[in-house]
Amino acid sequence: MKNIVYIGNNLSAETKYIPTLVTLSNLLVQEGYSLTIASSKKNKFLRILDMIWAVCKNFRKTDLVLIDTFGAFNFYYALVIAQVCRMLRIPYIPILHGGNLPERLKNNRFYSKLIFANSFKNIAPSNYLKTEFEKVGFKTELIPNIVEIGDYNFKQRVNYKPRLLFVRAFHQIYNPTMAVKVLYKVLQQYPDATLCMIGPAKDESFQETKDLAAELGISESITFTGVLPKKDWHKMSEDYDIFINTTTIDNTPVSVMEAMAMGLPVISTNVG
Repeated sequence: MKNIVYIGNNLSAETKYIPTLVTLSNLLVQEGYSLTIASSKKNKFLRILDMIWAVCKNFRKTDLVLIDTFGAFNFYYALVIAQVCRMLRIPYIPILHGGNLPERLKNNRFYSKLIFANSFKNIAPSNYLKTEFEKVGFKTELIPNIVEIGDYNFKQRVNYKPRLLFVRAFHQIYNPTMAVKVLYKVLQQYPDATLCMIGPAKDESFQETKDLAAELGISESITFTGVLPKKDWHKMSEDYDIFINTTTIDNTPVSVMEAMAMGLPVISTNVG
């Protein structure tokens, strides 16, 4: 049996959002692998310590370390864990998630080389990241993001109405204020248009989005739900006809794939 330590943000208990880490971990266990997962610590300092401890405590019996790797602050978790793995001679695989990772490759070349040039493999969920990584000499394999298609109810929409759905974290890179601006324009022609925004507040963009809606006088046409469990927002999606993806930086978002699986047409920025 292969023993794996999986490093990533396992904060589903706090955020109510099920990350890829949980989905992939469950599938690996079903395949017979033994997993240790870190970390569920909310505090960033305690989280990195927990991640380091998980690797060090299990290094004698660990065959492989998986590292969820993003372009924001999480990048430094990947940097630290990769070096711990190198010192302990444990092969590791960065699983590339962040659409802004190419910026890291450009702006943090030395740190990027420490992580990606010494890995057992680099795994990208999109040709976009695979191409960007290989441009700078980091060999990368493509394993696309997945959805369990049987978990989704496809709804055939015949008569479309201007009912818009946004499912993403409220973060500057996902540009949630654009969704409000889109609704404002749509309302000029379709006064009954509505927008539902589902996702956690990650930075000040949540308040900026609400303030913009109030400034434009369209708050009553917008529903903010906060984070919802997948089954709840999947059910809610049946009341909407168009999925909008407003991001400025992106990769292959699972939420977009889920929208397609449920029969929602997707209108997106030209990103990634």
